[in-house]
Amino acid sequence: MKLASCPICSRRTFLGGVAVGSAAWLVPGAFAEELLKTPAQTEGPFYPDKLPLDTDNDLIVINDGLTPAVGEITYLSGKILDARGNPVKNAGVEIWQCDNNGAYLHSGTSNATGKDKNFQGFGRFVTGSSGEYLFRTIKPVPYPGRSPHVHFKIKLQGKEALTTQCYIKGHPGNEKDGIWRSIRDEKLRDLITIDFTPIKESRIGELAAKFDIVLGVTPEA
Repeated sequence: MKLASCPICSRRTFLGGVAVGSAAWLVPGAFAEELLKTPAQTEGPFYPDKLPLDTDNDLIVINDGLTPAVGEITYLSGKILDARGNPVKNAGVEIWQCDNNGAYLHSGTSNATGKDKNFQGFGRFVTGSSGEYLFRTIKPVPYPGRSPHVHFKIKLQGKEALTTQCYIKGHPGNEKDGIWRSIRDEKLRDLITIDFTPIKESRIGELAAKFDIVLGVTPEA
């Protein structure tokens, strides 16, 4: 892992500050009942058709490069939980998104000539006992036909458990995005629509975003 130290805290304290707002997710009834499950979303056409050599959780800098990617740097974190709210250990978390110019890490991407060569475009993280993950990436931007979003794929024991996307809360493009609008239940849409909040202590305008993911399965011990 080459994630650079957060300017306001260590990775450990940053992750330690991630809390789950479980009360808002509970299906009506007793606390022991299942949480609302994160809605599945399409993988889309731009999952990398050739994975980069660098696939860690820092998408801002590739390998030992000195030039960072263009965009609003964002610490995107959260927890992977089972249906009962228990943290899921050893979950593989993959993310991919377009760069600040709207280009994906894919041979068929649009705006390939404007691709930011310093943006990794794809990252991986394996959760520990707390179920937490962390990526350093950029705030997603729109591209033709889509509202800003980040793709997520969760794998358990090497098998795909969930593919979904997260969106920016309050972005005007959400209402025009057919994939976002395909989730008709407002409570479920809220689960994938998150805040990107300025980090007060950051001197370079970094953001923090939290996306907790609830799976529809209870992994074996």
